[in-house]
Formats: sequence, C-alpha cells, structure tokens
Amino acid sequence: MQKRTHIVLSLCILILSFSQVFAQGRKEAAPIPAANLTHKYLRFIKHKRVALVVNQTSSIQQKHIVDSLLILGIDIKKIFCPEHGFRGNADAGENVSSSIDSITNIPLISLYGKHKKPDTADLKDIDIVLFDVQDVGVRFYTYLSTLHYVMEACAENDVQLLVLDRPNPNADYIDGPVLKPEFSSFVGLHPVPIVYGMTIAEYAKMINGEHWLANGVRCKLQIVKNAAYNHQRNYTVPINPSPNLQDQEAIRLYPSICLFEGTVISVGRGTYAPFKTIGHPSFKDKYEYSFQPISINGMSKEPPYKNEVCYGIFLPNLGDSIFTDKKIHLKPLIEFYNTFEDQSKFFNSFFDKLAGTDELRKQIIAGMSEDAIRASWAMELEQFKSIRKKYLLYP
Repeated sequence: MQKRTHIVLSLCILILSFSQVFAQGRKEAAPIPAANLTHKYLRFIKHKRVALVVNQTSSIQQKHIVDSLLILGIDIKKIFCPEHGFRGNADAGENVSSSIDSITNIPLISLYGKHKKPDTADLKDIDIVLFDVQDVGVRFYTYLSTLHYVMEACAENDVQLLVLDRPNPNADYIDGPVLKPEFSSFVGLHPVPIVYGMTIAEYAKMINGEHWLANGVRCKLQIVKNAAYNHQRNYTVPINPSPNLQDQEAIRLYPSICLFEGTVISVGRGTYAPFKTIGHPSFKDKYEYSFQPISINGMSKEPPYKNEVCYGIFLPNLGDSIFTDKKIHLKPLIEFYNTFEDQSKFFNSFFDKLAGTDELRKQIIAGMSEDAIRASWAMELEQFKSIRKKYLLYP
C-alpha cells in the first residue's frame, strides 16, 4: 500500500510538471521557475548521491522541493543552508548552526557564519549538488556569495552543480555603482552594480565565464531554465525570500533602502513594514510619521532602536513611482544625511561594503545631486552590460 502511494505521488508531481509547460501556450501564463519542471532535471539526479542548497523558497508549487524529491526516490544525502537557515527564520547576520532536520533526518550544513564554503569532507560522498534558492537580483543579497562558494567547492572537488533557475523580481533594470575589488566581502564579491538584471543561473554562468572563482577554476555547471520568462516580465515572489522582505513592495525598494543599513537610520526592522519604513529617534521635529521597533520573533529579535520611537518616512506614501521607476532611489538617503544633526556619525563602516565603493559616501558628503551621482556610474554600467550580455539565457 505504501509503495502504491509513493508511485501515485510521483506520478502526480510529474504530471504537474508537464501541465506547467502546457500552460505556456496561454497568453496569461506566468513565469514558471525551473524547480517546477521536474521532467527536465530528474535525469540529472536519478541514481546519484545528491546534496541540495535550498531554503524555504525552494518549492515546487506549494510543496518543498526536499519533500517532492524524496517522494520521487532521489537520494538526498545532505542539505546546505544559506543565510537565514533552512526554514528562513534566522535574523540577518545571525549565526546558523548545522543540525539534523527533524522531519526528514537529513543532515543540515550551514553555509553562513564561519563555514561559508563546503569543504572536501562535505562533498566526499556527493555526486551532484542541486542549487535552488530564490534570489532578488541585488549584489549585497548574500545568496549570491553562497552560490559563488558552492561553485568554487564543486570545482575544486570535481562535483557537478545543477542550478534550477528562478525569475528575478528586480531583473528589469541595471543600476548602481560597480563594486571595486578592494571592497569585496560576503555582501558583494564581484565587480557588478547593485542591481545587475540577471537571474541566478545567468549569474552562475557569469561567475564561471569571467573566472571569478579562486585560482580561475571552473565549475561543471548544468542549468535548467525558467519557462515563459524574460527580464521584463513582472514576477511576484510566492514565498518571502528572507524574514524582512515581506512583500513585493519591500523587494522592489530593497536595492535602495538597504544602503541605509550602513548608516544610523532604521530601515524598519522590528516593524511589520521593514525596508518600506525609514527613520531615526532624533527626527521628532522633522517628520510626522513615526514607528516603534519591537522584537518580532522570526523577523528581528533585536532591531536597532528597539522600543524607541523613530520618526521618518513610510515610503509607499511617496507614490507608485518609487516602486516602478527603474532606478536606485538616492533622494531619501541624501535627504536624511542632510537632515541628520551630527553628519560625521551618519555613515558606519558597513556603508562602503554595501555600496561596493567609498565614492558614493564621499559624493553624498560633498553635496552632489542624485543626477550627478548617477552620471558618475554611467561608463562602468555600460561596460558591465557588455559583460552581462554574454551570459543571458532570456530576452
């Protein structure tokens, strides 16, 4: 009886996969993440010892990819977890420990904290690593760095990497300063702009093709593409990619507002509108809007200015253009810098890592306008677009 149930469930998953493809013929068909197209990648992982790089976003429809692959008889040996953990409920920057998954009994190996890269012991009994994580198309989102180190480890240990692509909700524009090598860190490893207009699989191709892995090694990379997708198609992420990106508005604002994490300004962590809310306790006489960060389990346990009233801006009040304009918005950053009383304390050491350069900070301090700052990016953005073009999988 149990075997029959297993076969029925396996058939259901495969039928669902094919039905997704048939739906492409309809004009209204939404982009289909590669994970849903199981018929396209099962042959790569069948009868192999598989490790997964996944988190809470790694789903096939409403079912986690781990559960679906186990039903299909895939031999999952271990699960590697990026920042925020396997279930996606660890705070930003919070250390994620390795453990055993209580539901499947599969070992969970953290790739955040001191152990950012799989080692030889992690990969000694693995034939192929499958990477399926929802990205948001922003350089300082750390899933990119996890991808880099997984690719590097696979290359060094002669293990194949299979990347299941997912649509990028910020793929429709390219903007921001290009990272300079001296500012490379886990929140930005590569010379790309803040918003780079590529899916995670396209980015993996670029890492390989530009020889960005240590010692110029190349990863044996296999990619499964999204269906019914191009870079200009709107895509609403069905599962929050991290605890404080709670909706599509926050995801669209993230490239602009995360820069405030390198300042004294709160980005609304400890509220139910993070990355849509910005402010500071000292702005009481300058802004009417207020919010009070509190400890919220699963989102932010110890937010900046916990239990203090902050005053500032609720960004959706600025109008739809702040979500639809295809650019990084610098005006709020410039305004808050000019508003803050002790400007020498406005920026912290994290800002230059997020910006990928010290020029943006210096430009704001010098009083440059948003248009002038943007013009200073133009040449490097054009150079990046030429590199990017070589690795695109979609129109």
